[in-house]
This record gives sequence, structure tokens and C-alpha cells, in this order.
Amino acid sequence: MSEKSLFQRPLWVAFFAFSAAFLWGWAYPIIKMGFGYFGIAADMTGSKMLFAGIRFCISGVIILMMALFAHKPMGFNPIGGSKLRAFLYVTAYALLNTTLHYAAFYIGLSHSEGARAAILNSLSVFLLVILACLFFKSDKMTLKKMLGCVVGFLGVASLSLGNGESGEFTLLGDGMIILNTLCAAIAGLMTRGVGKRVNVFVGTGYSLGAGGLMLLLTGLLMGGTLPQINMGGIICLLALIVISTVGFGLYNKLLTCNPIGKVAIWNSLIPIVGCITSVICLGEPFTWKYLFAAVLATAGVYIINREK
Repeated sequence: MSEKSLFQRPLWVAFFAFSAAFLWGWAYPIIKMGFGYFGIAADMTGSKMLFAGIRFCISGVIILMMALFAHKPMGFNPIGGSKLRAFLYVTAYALLNTTLHYAAFYIGLSHSEGARAAILNSLSVFLLVILACLFFKSDKMTLKKMLGCVVGFLGVASLSLGNGESGEFTLLGDGMIILNTLCAAIAGLMTRGVGKRVNVFVGTGYSLGAGGLMLLLTGLLMGGTLPQINMGGIICLLALIVISTVGFGLYNKLLTCNPIGKVAIWNSLIPIVGCITSVICLGEPFTWKYLFAAVLATAGVYIINREK
């Protein structure tokens, strides 16, 4: 029974973590394209909440259906002597990891360039690695982790060099993206606790489904609508549902059975993928710094994950 599971084998951990990061990198241009297809303007906060809520609610339902077909236990474990406490913990996780996280993300992304938002969002990677070392004995801060974080951060930071046009801080743009990174980092710490209170895939489904429902209801209460329905918007929405379902399913499972830092650092690649896909899908200009940043971010991932 000492044999490692598939989600603990280094090669598969790397493959799954890279796959989640690659998918999430595509979310930046697809969300902005979705805003355009559905006719959601920058000041339509309710519509953004509705758009996000539909995405995550459906994704959560899909994951829960898959868990049912796979005969996963759907109930809560009585951690701390009470199933109610376990339920409240998972509910708090859903609020933080889905509702607040993506409310801030969708608002911030609508007021920022896709590439810039991807750069700022990478702060969650380094916050999570550092916080994990503070709260979990299995995640000790080492020179290798420190060096990997520094190298990866330099790669991410280099993306903003020479970009004078979008250099000013904005509360609705940069401020919301930074708030989103704080939610993501704290929720990342809570993921391991969720895995102790409920099956991790079931917990992911509850988080996305309940958090998405709260986003959806908030959007409706704010008068949100999808002003125009068309095939382009539907395709964007379906793509985002796939990204959420696969990305969170893989990532949350990895966090429950591996040192958080080793998994989270792969998210350094998200801004690189986000920038490249923004160039492809949104017509943002390509510059040499994207290649430079990709090399440094990849080096940071390698330094942290390489064997002694």
C-alpha cells in the first residue's frame, strides 16, 4: 500500500499541473471574447457576475455528476466532532475560492488588458508557496524554493517592462486582480482541509457549484443579463466550463496529496500562456519580453521541482 498514487508520481504531477496551468492561461482571452460576444460592457457588473455564475455552476454540477457515477462518497466527514463544522468549512471555501475569487477576477479583467491581468494574477503563485511554508510542515522553505520563486517572479515581472501605456494602477482593474490573487492563495491553503472533510472531487464540485450559484444569484439581483446570445458566446462559455472542470479537478487533487509549493509553482506559467493567447486571440502586440519571461518562468519551475 506504500506505492504512490498516480497524482503523487513526479512525472504525472508535472503533467497534470502543467495541464491545469495551460488551461487557465487560455481563460484570459476567452473571458474577454465572451464579454464581447454577449455584449457585456465594462460597467455591467451584474452581467459579469451572471456570466461567471453560469460557468461555475454548470462546471460544479458536471463534477458532482462524475463523482456520483464514480461512486464517490458525497457526505461530509465529522472533522472536529461535527459534520456541521465540515459543511461550514467547505461553504467558506466555496465563498472564497469561487464567489469572491471570480467576482474580483471578472471585474478586474474587464478593466484591464488580458496580458496585464495575467501578470498580476501570478502573484497568487508566490503568495501560496510562501504561505504554505508558514502553515504546513511538509512545505518547508528551502534555498531551492526561494531561488525558484525569485527566478519565476523575475520572469513574470519582465513582462511589464517597457509597457508605459498600461503602467498606471487602477482600482477596478489592478486592484480587483490583486484581491483575486489573495483569495486564490488563501483558498489554496484551505484545499487540503477540504480534502479531509469531503472527497476532494466532491468538494471541488460543491465549491464550484455553490460558489457559482451565489455568483449567478448576485448577478440576477444586480439586474445582470446576457444582452445578446449567439454561437460565439456559447462556444466561449462552453470552453470556460471545460477549463474550470478539468483545471480545478486536477489542481485540487494535486494539492491534497503533494507539497503545495511543488504544485503551485507551475502556475508561474499561467501569465506566459495568458500573454501568448492574448496575442493570438485579442490581437495584442507580441514582443521579445514574452519569450524572455517564458524562459525565466520555466527555469523557476524546474529549479523548484528538480531532484536533489
